[in-house]
This record gives sequence, structure tokens and C-alpha cells, in this order.
Amino acid sequence: MPVPTPFHARTAALCQSYRWKDWAGHYAVCAYGPCHEPEYYAIRHAAGLLDVTPLFKYRITGKDAARLLAWVLCRDVTRLKPGRVAYSTWCDDRGHLLDDGTVTRLYDEEYRLTSAEPSYAWLCSQAGPYDVLIEDVTTEIAALALQGPTSREILRCCTDADLDALRFFGHTRARLEGRPVELTRTGYTGDLGYELWMANEDALAVWDALLSHGQAYGLLPIGLDALDMSRVEAGFVLQGIDYISARHALVDAQKSTPYELDLGFTVHLDREPFIGQAALRAEQARGPRWAFAGLVIDWCELEALYDAHGLPPGVSACAWRDARPVYSQGRQVGRATSGTFSPTLKQNLALATLDADQAAPGTQLEIEVTVEYQRRTVSAVVTEKPFFDPERKRA
Repeated sequence: MPVPTPFHARTAALCQSYRWKDWAGHYAVCAYGPCHEPEYYAIRHAAGLLDVTPLFKYRITGKDAARLLAWVLCRDVTRLKPGRVAYSTWCDDRGHLLDDGTVTRLYDEEYRLTSAEPSYAWLCSQAGPYDVLIEDVTTEIAALALQGPTSREILRCCTDADLDALRFFGHTRARLEGRPVELTRTGYTGDLGYELWMANEDALAVWDALLSHGQAYGLLPIGLDALDMSRVEAGFVLQGIDYISARHALVDAQKSTPYELDLGFTVHLDREPFIGQAALRAEQARGPRWAFAGLVIDWCELEALYDAHGLPPGVSACAWRDARPVYSQGRQVGRATSGTFSPTLKQNLALATLDADQAAPGTQLEIEVTVEYQRRTVSAVVTEKPFFDPERKRA
């Protein structure tokens, strides 16, 4: 049975749809109302508030904290200054991706690492030579994502944080209606946004204050359906959907490397040894076999397929997560693993793993579509990610 988060008393009362899913052992709202689209539009035109407490969270402290993280992560964490956040990947000895998440340098010798999967045992298994303390603080810290173009103005109303000084991927401490919180300028929507971290006992007061002040700025509580649409627009990978952790892959063909997922920017090769370094260096030299790319699916061709059966175009209202083959002149060259129709861009989008030689922007491919139990293909053009990248995200 899933367990409630510290915000459950509020989210349960607001969830009129009664649609929940299990996120890392916690109750998580799919959509609050009968339709998730108002929540999606809140993210893009106002602000949305999402409970992200189920993220796994680890506190790493001690004089060797940076050295341990530099060993286990592909990113060189020793470069990270206090008050900064970085996105990173981590791999096995063969350079295959285990997980991805953020690392925040809270103080000189204190870091917080988030992950999609439980990583405590693995971190501890690597800690032998280092003078560190690793704590699983997942159940001790409540977390919210406040995302959207009005999110900064909402926080101005109720915190004492210097929001003009808080840069993209920055961290600061503040008080929100008298409650201590941490703010990071991070998120999973590809828009202006913040994540708030707090003690469990302060969770409901922080939720109430944000919703109260946010009314004037169009704030809505949002669920995972709206988040999934926005993260596809932002071109963000999702573990278990766009890639399989090497821990769970049954064969090597199911595994991925950071380079194959267009996450090479998280890999700092020229430094002290880290897990998977030799394999990743060899891959960089020869080039990855696969590439993670965006696709824009031809709407007119899709419409024509449905029209041939006397049907309106069939497009899922939610983001889809069932893998679909991608072809080039009849030869399969990859698979699209997730996608959505973007109400903002008015385009049918997909994220795909492709043969590296088929991933150049502008490449014309075909994606499989099933209409009335008949498998067909429609054109799809490889497109730069992110599909949606507003200047306000970093400004």
C-alpha cells in the first residue's frame, strides 16, 4: 500500500478525480479534476504546485563528501560551489546508466542528492574509503515544485528570499510565512520554476500559504499527468520509460549510456577516476551507437489515416509512454518511448532513441501508428530538443 506524503491532507481533499498512482511508495495525484488540461495550462501560463516529496533524498556530509560524490557521479562535484545545484547521472563500471538526479551543495561539507530509485545501499557500498556520513532523509524532508511564469511573483508575496539574486540552478534558504524552507531554482517542466524543501511539520503551512497567495496569480495544484506533458515538451528523460536502469535491464541491449541519452554534458571525463570513466572515455572516442532525439509527427498524415476510416484524429489527451517503432525507408532505426500533443506548440511530439546516424535535425523518418487495428506509419522529422525553451526559465 502506498503511504501518504506530509501534504496528503490537502491533496486528498482537492483530488476530485480520485485518480492516484504509486510514486516510489507514496500516493501521488494523476490529476485533480476530471481533466488535467487546466493544470497543464497553469504550468505554461500561470503556476502549478506539485508534491514531489516521493523523490529519494540523501544527505552526504563529512570532509570526504565531495570526493565520494565525485567518485560515484559522472559530474565532477568538486567544482560545485555552496549554494549551487547540478544535474548529474551515475553509471556502473561499464558506463551504463543507473540513475539520474540533482546534487545540491548545501554547505562546504554537506550535499543533498536526489534520485528516482532507492540508492542508499549503493552509495554506502561505495563509501568505504571515505570519511562521510550518508543519511536517507527521504521521509524527513517534504518537497514541492512551484512551476510556471508567475511562480517568482508568488514567492515574492510570502518569502524573504532574494529571488532576483537566485540564479538558475541556485539554492538559498528563506522563511515562508515564518516557516524555514530551502529554495532551489530547479524543476522538471522546462519553465521558470522553483522547488521548496522543508521539514514535514511545516508542510501543510507552506502549502496553505502558497495556495493562498497564489490565487491572484492563477496558481493551481497539479498532478503527474500535466507534469508528464510539460517534461516531454522540455525534452527531459524519464527513467523506466525513456531508459531502463542498468540495475533492471535484462540484457545489454536494454541499457543506455549518458552519451546515448544526450546527457553527455553531465560527464566530466578529464579528472580523478570515477565509476564508468574508462568505458565512457572509450565511447566518447568512438561515438555512441544511439542518440536521444526529438520528433515532430506530421499532423496532416495522421489526420488522413484516421479520415480513411471515417474517424477523427486519435490523439491521447495525456502523454503516452508505450514504445513505438521508428523507421527510415522501411528499416527500423529506433523507437519513440514517450510523446504528447503539445497544446502550446500545436505539434505532435515524441522523444526517441535512434541510430546515431539517423538523429541529425531535419532527418525525415516514419513512426508507427495503429488505426483500427491496422499498423501504418506517418512522417516524423528529427527536431532539436527542447521543443519548448522559454527565456524566462533562466532569466
